[in-house]
Amino acid sequence: MKYKITFEDEQLTCLAEAGTTVLEVQIAAGMTPDAFCGGNGKCGKCKVVINGKEVLACKTAVDRDMTVYTGNKKEERAQILAQGSGRQAEFSPGNLPEGTDTPLLSAVDIGSTSVVAYLLDGTNGELLGTKSILNPQRQFGADVVSRCSYALNNGGEALSGCIRNAVNILLRELVKGAGRNPEDIVRIVMVGNSCMHHLFLGIPTDTLALAPYTPKVTEAQELMAARYDIHVHPRAQLWWLPNIGGFVGADTVGCLVASDLDTCEEMTLLVDIGTNGELVLGNRDGLIACSTAAGPAFEGAKITCGMRGSKGAIDHVTVKDGETICHVIGETEAVGICGSGLLDGAACLLKLGKIDETGRLEKEYHFTDRVFLNQKDIRELQLAKAAIAAGIRSLCEKKGIKVSDISRVLIAGAFGNYLDPASACAIGMIPPELQTRITSIGNAAGEGACMAAVNREQFERSRILAQKAEFVELALDMGFQEIYVEEMEFPGESEHE
Repeated sequence: MKYKITFEDEQLTCLAEAGTTVLEVQIAAGMTPDAFCGGNGKCGKCKVVINGKEVLACKTAVDRDMTVYTGNKKEERAQILAQGSGRQAEFSPGNLPEGTDTPLLSAVDIGSTSVVAYLLDGTNGELLGTKSILNPQRQFGADVVSRCSYALNNGGEALSGCIRNAVNILLRELVKGAGRNPEDIVRIVMVGNSCMHHLFLGIPTDTLALAPYTPKVTEAQELMAARYDIHVHPRAQLWWLPNIGGFVGADTVGCLVASDLDTCEEMTLLVDIGTNGELVLGNRDGLIACSTAAGPAFEGAKITCGMRGSKGAIDHVTVKDGETICHVIGETEAVGICGSGLLDGAACLLKLGKIDETGRLEKEYHFTDRVFLNQKDIRELQLAKAAIAAGIRSLCEKKGIKVSDISRVLIAGAFGNYLDPASACAIGMIPPELQTRITSIGNAAGEGACMAAVNREQFERSRILAQKAEFVELALDMGFQEIYVEEMEFPGESEHE
């Protein structure tokens, strides 16, 4: 039996089978609701109002005609980082498909949270434009393991289809802005972690869903875009940079291409912090890589008042005269707190003595009337920050060096761009002694993809970089769990000084 479901805020009506959840109806209707936990009723981010009562869409079954109020949750204008450090490669694309005198090239960075696409002139490599969108796969879970599990249990077609559609939308908008046609795009170079790679290409994710999280494909791919329903030149090339291992994927390789880590004399740590933290440590004498499951706390999931870095989010917190002062994106009323604000907030509460080294918070702390942190939020932050800190320590041990031997720390990605290094060190996510050595390099993954798009040698170099990097699976490392537990605590006062 079917019932009529009306989404009042979106002015959308559709029919749904009895027993279907409201969340499933939203997805089927083309909406992109937040379901960070994959619809398991744990994150509380899919709340809607039905008959004046607030309920979870993922736990509410259709059993009658319904009018649903979502709060007019249109696509958030999140702060999505497209720029890198500005490094460019010599224009030398190699052989391009024939059929257009004015070819276009593209690069796409498929992140767990956002997707960024770049349009490049195929005659000189000039950047013509960038576009970004939140990754629509978030409706199937915030983190990669949730999405892999969803694909394992339900098939990956929905996840593959929605991300390919998102890429088509971005490319269409880019060429329209440039006054061109999609058929002019003759090459697309893509990067993303191993899960994003597999889901886009339709590769089963069963080996990524369980330890030891081994990707089925690691080699660089040279494919045809038409095979994956990308609506560009009929003979357009679709290239994927290689994966290294585990969840250290093509996006990390893109960062390596852009940063030239393998040519540096100084011992350098590359950190890309998201739901997964990808880490690479080394220099010209060798590279070692790992990933740590930081979880979605930095994206706002599992945090009571958590949200992405969009309008209304507290993104920075400071202390003045014993009180916290908040900055809100959009200079408007605060409605939540994003990852960089979470780090700042915790650092400020440590400074004020509101939380101790163990993370104990006597009572919830309000930054505003409606935005606060509670004990559960602090515990989620401790889990996330400990994963990054333990990963750094583990790589140093594998490399046979001390943390203080690291000369440079390069932080890639959007979250790394907006976080305050002082706060990251104050809570112990990054060792405090490295604070003055931290540099943000922006979206280095996208930058590396652009370099590979305009220079065939950079694409070939990506293969070498992936082979050079020794991968360590921390899930199989007996000592990692011990280090992880140690890093759960916040630094003591002596470490702050």
